[in-house]
Amino acid sequence: EGTQVFAAAHLELALQELRMLTATLTAALGFSPGVTRLPNGFAGTALSQHALTPVASRSAASSGLESVLAPLLEQQQQQQQQQQQRRALRAPSAAMVATGGMGGGLFTQSNPEDRRVVPDEPGDRQIFKVVYVVLESQYQSSLSTACKRINAGQEKVAVECSGYILEELRDPANFEQFKKDVADANIFIGSLIFVQELADKVVEAVEPYRETMDAVCVFPSMPAVMRLNKIGSFTMASMGQSKNVMLDFMKKNKPSGTSFQDGMLKLVRTLPKVLKFLPGDKAKDARSFMMSLQYWLGGSPENIEALLLNLASTYVFESDLLTGEVVEPPTVIPDQGIWHPVAPRVFETNEEYIQWLRNEHAPTIGVDPNKAPVIGVVLQKSHINTKDDAHYVALIMEIEANGGLVLPIYTGSLDFSKPIEDYFFLNGRSVVDTTINLTGFALVGGPATQDHPKAIATLKKLNRPYLCAVPATFQTFEEWKDSELGLHPVQVALQVALPELDGAIEPIIFAGRDGVTGRSIPQSDRIETLAKRAIKWSNLSAKKNADKKVAITVFSFPPDKGNVGTAAYLNVFGSIFEALKTMKAEGYDLGAELPTDVEGLVDAVLHDKEASMASPTLNVAYSMSVAEYKELTPYAEDLEENWGPPPGQLNTDGQNLLVYGVRFGNVFIGVQPSFGYEGDPMRLLYAKSASPHHGFAAYYTYIEKVLEADAVLHFGTHGSLEFMPGKQVGMSGGCYPDRLIQSTPNLYYYAANNPSEATIAKRRSYANTISYLTPPAENAGLYKGLKEVGELISSYQGLRESRGASIVNSIVATARTCNLDKDVDLPSEDFDTAELTLDERDIIVGKVYSKIMEIESRLLPCGLHTVGVPPTAEEAIATLVNIASIDRPEDEIDGLPRILARSVGRDIEDIYRSANAGNLDDNLLSENIKEAIRAAVRASVERSTDAAGRVTEVNPMMASLGAVLGGGSPMLSALKKQGFDKVQDPDLEKLFGYLEFCLKQVVADNEMGALIEGLNGEYTLPGPGGDPIRNPLVLPTGKNMHALDPQAIPTIAACDCAKVMVDRLLERQVAEEGEYPESIAFVLWGTDNIKTYGESLAQVLWMVGVRPLPDSLGRVNQIEAIPLEELGRPRVDVVVTCSGVFRDLFINQMNLLDRAVKLVAELDEPLDQNFVRKHALEQAEEFGVSVRDAATRVFSNAAGSYSANVGLAIENGGWEGEQQLQEQFTSRKGFAFNADRPGILDDKADMFKSSLKKVDVTFQNLDSSEISLTDVSHYFDSDPTKVVGSLRTDGKKPSSFVADTTTANGQVRTLSETVRLDARTKLLNPKFYEGMLKSGYEGTREITKRLRNTMGWSATAGAVDNFVYEDANDVFIADEEMQKRLLETNPNAFRDMVTTFLEANGRGYWETSEENLDRLRQLYAEVDDKIEGL
Repeated sequence: EGTQVFAAAHLELALQELRMLTATLTAALGFSPGVTRLPNGFAGTALSQHALTPVASRSAASSGLESVLAPLLEQQQQQQQQQQQRRALRAPSAAMVATGGMGGGLFTQSNPEDRRVVPDEPGDRQIFKVVYVVLESQYQSSLSTACKRINAGQEKVAVECSGYILEELRDPANFEQFKKDVADANIFIGSLIFVQELADKVVEAVEPYRETMDAVCVFPSMPAVMRLNKIGSFTMASMGQSKNVMLDFMKKNKPSGTSFQDGMLKLVRTLPKVLKFLPGDKAKDARSFMMSLQYWLGGSPENIEALLLNLASTYVFESDLLTGEVVEPPTVIPDQGIWHPVAPRVFETNEEYIQWLRNEHAPTIGVDPNKAPVIGVVLQKSHINTKDDAHYVALIMEIEANGGLVLPIYTGSLDFSKPIEDYFFLNGRSVVDTTINLTGFALVGGPATQDHPKAIATLKKLNRPYLCAVPATFQTFEEWKDSELGLHPVQVALQVALPELDGAIEPIIFAGRDGVTGRSIPQSDRIETLAKRAIKWSNLSAKKNADKKVAITVFSFPPDKGNVGTAAYLNVFGSIFEALKTMKAEGYDLGAELPTDVEGLVDAVLHDKEASMASPTLNVAYSMSVAEYKELTPYAEDLEENWGPPPGQLNTDGQNLLVYGVRFGNVFIGVQPSFGYEGDPMRLLYAKSASPHHGFAAYYTYIEKVLEADAVLHFGTHGSLEFMPGKQVGMSGGCYPDRLIQSTPNLYYYAANNPSEATIAKRRSYANTISYLTPPAENAGLYKGLKEVGELISSYQGLRESRGASIVNSIVATARTCNLDKDVDLPSEDFDTAELTLDERDIIVGKVYSKIMEIESRLLPCGLHTVGVPPTAEEAIATLVNIASIDRPEDEIDGLPRILARSVGRDIEDIYRSANAGNLDDNLLSENIKEAIRAAVRASVERSTDAAGRVTEVNPMMASLGAVLGGGSPMLSALKKQGFDKVQDPDLEKLFGYLEFCLKQVVADNEMGALIEGLNGEYTLPGPGGDPIRNPLVLPTGKNMHALDPQAIPTIAACDCAKVMVDRLLERQVAEEGEYPESIAFVLWGTDNIKTYGESLAQVLWMVGVRPLPDSLGRVNQIEAIPLEELGRPRVDVVVTCSGVFRDLFINQMNLLDRAVKLVAELDEPLDQNFVRKHALEQAEEFGVSVRDAATRVFSNAAGSYSANVGLAIENGGWEGEQQLQEQFTSRKGFAFNADRPGILDDKADMFKSSLKKVDVTFQNLDSSEISLTDVSHYFDSDPTKVVGSLRTDGKKPSSFVADTTTANGQVRTLSETVRLDARTKLLNPKFYEGMLKSGYEGTREITKRLRNTMGWSATAGAVDNFVYEDANDVFIADEEMQKRLLETNPNAFRDMVTTFLEANGRGYWETSEENLDRLRQLYAEVDDKIEGL
């Protein structure tokens, strides 16, 4: 499977292309054009229709293809008469019985011996031995059948055949047997060997015997494997290395932006057209290879038989031993066409097929062609060729059984967009309602190289939902079912991640490999799910809007009335209100009682209309009896193991299951139930997550079976559905996300800066994501005492020599009141700075100024985003300032800070370094640069700002340079006013041209448009997720968000940044502790590594002294140890805790990390220079295992589980003490990845604890201004600081650091410094909390969330200073006016805030006055009474 994807595209080339090729070749070889002529009108014929003429004697040896081609092109001869082979009886196929099951930690346990073919009665026949390795298995059956045909039909020869699926070579026993088989082989055949570590094994086994084998035939694979090719004198030994004619040809014919493979594939596609008209005696070996490829692509047993017999007769035996009757050449179907299993033939035009479908087939199966949805299906030609098409037939029949019609197309090309263009349009209009790609590969280019823009253009033109289902071909179907991980990681990378870049959704496993025959077995329940979902997507384009039912789902974390409508940085109810208005305008039925404002909408969802306005219960939309629930929920009984019999304790009135929400006509707004175990300490400790509870299941049963929704819209980041237990990728019918979502199309608004969790939603709950913008980030600014410090420093600048000492004394005193003495080394309180010199006073002022400027310039997302409301000009300015401040070397664009520093003769890095050290002048210069950037960007945006303060049309920023009176652009004028008078417009042109593009992206909002398009059953344009400041291509929002190619990280730039941050971390630790740490605990996050292209991943590698390397296709999957001499320090051990999302998205990178640790653990180096080996040796003795197994350092959750549940416990207050939190962390995060057993995550909690007790430093990364330590619970949920402290035998608390790369001036701070910075810029900052309060109900909740997350850092790391709680109490509790505002906007959230303060005191994290505590207790009682309506 997948052969055509990697190999030949169109075998018939136009005559013009042939002549161009001939001219290219002859010119490259030094021959004059026109020496070789082809017959007029020749359009090419597939070589696989012809048998190769056996030649008894071998031709004279020649050195490679180039020496063969020269004489070939000197003359033209007629093709030699074909020698036809005898007919042979078709041998029966082996029974379709799978073997094995998950075991040994490998992804497949299928047995190569099951496919070994030996002649039953060889007699005195000469035997030749064949060994093959293929990536996928559909050739297995054809090869076995071909060998049996030879053994049954040949009188003088017989064949022994040993076959291997590439993945089987991971098993050491299989690999040893493979090497033995290769040693005895006459012929070796390989195909699609594109997995680097397994390609290395193939080369290791085959290369020593290459010269002694009679033929080595390798079809498209990694270049190192391709170089094994040897067909007589034909060789590719120099391919991809030295300069030669073939390489020149490939370079000249290489499509733009693609790899070595494309040139090679074009060569093998094209050369046969020339070679078949050239002299056979001189072309024999090159013809043999090309002929063999065409037979291979033919795929049928007859074609494979011809391939083996031609190779044997030509290269194995000295004389022609083949006997038998003459047969017709194998027939081959057209290179592309429309194939239906019951059609009389392959159709080559859609007019003919549609006529047959409507007039003959549809009436036969009882389907009305005028009403039936049409599903376009994209197939692989190789499955049709090899007759391995049962899974295709099953899906086609299932769609038809559900009332649909199918238009199934195939091609033998790399480019699946061509048959879509040719067959899915009629008279310029789409004839399909949904497209399903069953190849599992990217639409254009397959898995080797892709052309995503071309694919997107085709799919946008088609404008229909694009589903990409996946055959589980790397595992047997039983192994996939038994695996907790699900789909093989290599297959995830090739057949899930890459299609997502085209905009593909719904990676449903619809078939699996049989363990014996290799044939594809349809998965009936998965095919049923896929068919139903495709038809429901199709119905969206057929139904009238007035008839469509839509279920809008909101979330509530933690489960509390004050938290309904939880979503990251999103004004959920404001956004839903905008969506309802838009839907009404589009003709949706919203009933007669639609609320007139957002407050009315909130009230409708939150309050039971039959109770008082202050009712503590949510509005009940539907009451489901237990009998109805059981009847409609087939898996209800499975939930009883965790939750007992229904209705249970959650979302129930004791008798019925309650669905919370409200209906407006055909639109239902519902509240998704919680996980259910948030407040249960025992369930939080479970290593694996529990099933959903009955109330959760009832909610989705209501949507599917009672409401019968046409689509569900999950509103905001994020809910629980996609994180329910099940496989990581490749859901089975027993996985809860699949069971819950059933057949309902799932649209999902997701924050643009969170592509990792959006990807989980896409893969596990089949979501078509729609990205929304996070609020623009502004500078945090200064307030209260911090502002006073800033004003004192400003006065010091002018009076430093006359009144300097008294002003510095005031600066020091005020800084202490702001608790800056915790960050800056200040003189003692009674010290008079008059005793210091002027320079010494400057240093003190410089350090304080550096700290307050760090606070002032900290980027702060302001307020909440409302879907469909584009940013104002002011918000656009805030975003562009940050974009303008970053260097973009890949685009050769310098950031404005670098341009301005250069204009004053300085390097920006020197200015940052000096300012960080406390140099006052450079701190002032740094601040002046920031102010100048703001002024210049404002001037550029003002040109496009309308009277309403918004940007509706972007005017060219650099237009009419020099035309403005006074000289130059408005930006230049703004910079000169700030004192940068040496900058010129040409210096700015490239940067502001880029900013103009970015501004267009910022204001080009399609968030609401994408929702309507999705509900119309249209294609949603894909786009990357991430930080829009680092990558403005994230904009405009409203895209179907994807991550990145998981094999593309870490990039070179990420490695460079990682080295800087690791070196700074180690320098600081050595400065403070006097020695290198022996072990550092890392936390790896999915989103962070997407945004930074693998910076934290690269940090781990640099820490242990390992360099990542790309393979020949540019995929990062190789490593090498950096010599100690080059490293210049000891190798520092690591303990890596990966988030569940990182595990799901980047398991290939977990493999890379584990291999890196094992590599250095096995190096023979001094233990004081290699702490990895030192600790591995200790643990090998401790656990009685090998050093390699002891070098286990990469941990995560069990497959299908997420987080340590520490955040859930703290959010809900349901934890008994810190020991419980620490036990949750070690039990849930203690599952180890082992590169030697990659198919399973082992519970290695003891090894996890053993490694953690050796940790000296804990370390995390912050990469984006939008999400910091107290914005979400994730960071403290996975922080091991107190866990390490409790495990260390010396009782020492580890150092804790955070790398902050949110600005160009990256910093390494202690965890406490970072928490203080976060509190000062957000929780305690009027700019933040006033911005939040403007959003009313949801803003109050956001403030409370930050307070509780702050307490999380007390619980897990002891990293919160007392003043943070004290100042927060002063702001939100001691101020009666503030109390009133919070209480009125969201009384439930305010009660949670009061509770958090009391809990912080009760747990010993906050020492305060009894007066404060009394006020809090009284407030709690008052608020509680108000909520309860007393």
